[in-house]
Amino acid sequence: MASTGGAISAVSDRPHSPPANPDALLAQDAAAMAEAVRSGATTATALVQASLDRIAATDKRINAFTDVVAERALRRAAQADASLASATGDRTRALPLLGVPFAVKNLFDVAGLPTLAGSKIERGTAPAVRDGLLVHRLEAAGAVLVGALNMDEYAYGFTTENSHVGPAHNPHDLKRIAGGSSGGSGAAVAAGQVPLTLGSDTNGSIRVPSSLCGVFGLKPTFGRLPRTGSYPFVSSLDHLGPFARSARDLALCYDAMQGPEGDGPHDPGCAQRAIEAVTPLLTQGTTGLRIGVLTGYFREHVQPEAILAVDRVAEALGATRGVELPMVEAGRAAAFLITNSEGAALHLHDLRTRPHDFEPLSRDRFLAGALLPAAWVARAQRVRRAYAEAVARVFERFDILLAAATPCAATPIGAEWFELNGKKLPVRPNMGLLTQPISCIGLPVCAVPVWGAHAHLPIGVQVIGAPWREDHVLRVAASLEAAGVVHAPVAALK
Repeated sequence: MASTGGAISAVSDRPHSPPANPDALLAQDAAAMAEAVRSGATTATALVQASLDRIAATDKRINAFTDVVAERALRRAAQADASLASATGDRTRALPLLGVPFAVKNLFDVAGLPTLAGSKIERGTAPAVRDGLLVHRLEAAGAVLVGALNMDEYAYGFTTENSHVGPAHNPHDLKRIAGGSSGGSGAAVAAGQVPLTLGSDTNGSIRVPSSLCGVFGLKPTFGRLPRTGSYPFVSSLDHLGPFARSARDLALCYDAMQGPEGDGPHDPGCAQRAIEAVTPLLTQGTTGLRIGVLTGYFREHVQPEAILAVDRVAEALGATRGVELPMVEAGRAAAFLITNSEGAALHLHDLRTRPHDFEPLSRDRFLAGALLPAAWVARAQRVRRAYAEAVARVFERFDILLAAATPCAATPIGAEWFELNGKKLPVRPNMGLLTQPISCIGLPVCAVPVWGAHAHLPIGVQVIGAPWREDHVLRVAASLEAAGVVHAPVAALK
């Protein structure tokens, strides 16, 4: 029967004692870093400088960053330190992410930088005049932006093998992909360059890099976080969310970004919901949660190590009841058509006038999308709605569903195929085999990293919740982490 969460105890809320050395502190989570700054064990400036030094020392091998904003970062860190030392320092001391360095996928607006979205074409555009809204909110919570990150061109891919700037390398095996399209975001956290990053997820672009790089990633409910100040891919499918090395950091970051938009430009897809903080709920553990394991499609389209990863998580949670989602393959097919059509619509002018400035694979898929009959797209939207309604009925019986995040561990850079059930499948579209059906209907998901199922690489497990129940997925992630079932170590970079 479904688990009620008795197998794992609540997360401990005991205080952490981070090391004073800022270089050692980079191996800690963001919450511990902020506490070290608050306590005077280190300074925001020292912490940010340590991050910048690690980026300089490691990124030639990782290629996670496309831009580093060192001057801006050090200036903001110095302002935080000065505020702490002033008479009004108590207000600064209360900031949850005080002094914590972070970076963002280069489709987020960063004042003074062109918003590249992984492309060559956007290099000639004017720099952004202001930061994207989520960047602004994280800095308002005390975090310090240090740069922008590598990605698949226009977010259309699952590997971050970007031909314009080179591939992002997986820090746990530099010859392998970091996943995509937010590959730089996953790699930067795994490499210990920063403890927090932001990415986007249209069909799996947070969960795939989380799985392959061995970090935590959160795709919130569609419409939960505003996308204002980010470059779109597919407006009806795009989500923004964080990567981190702990569930607690995901919660802190997510809480800092929540809330309705204020004055100015608005994201028409944003639900404008009030803040519903999840960080205080992490200590509740999994008590009362009905947890099931997805079967059928989600067990058939995976290599054995992915099944082992799911089974390990399910066993820890006491989840023994299987459940098959209806219409999964139809839902994924609908997502493909909607992605092709909406994505192409944004780039029609450049497809006509600058086709050779696109990556060839992106260009060809956009061209295919531009030629889709309108009747097919309309039918895909109808299928999507019917699929969402069918899955909603499943959540009448379950609070959490478990599935692998990727069908396999990270493949070698340049590999075009991987084997699944005796068949060769192309890597680029099929790393999203298990994430795309969940994105299509906007459910909240936390990807948690599992080690040991594969010889030396992680594989992520999706912890999937009902709409607006980010608290449920993060409670499960935090409980698994506290039990030692999942964790996100900094890569050794051998």
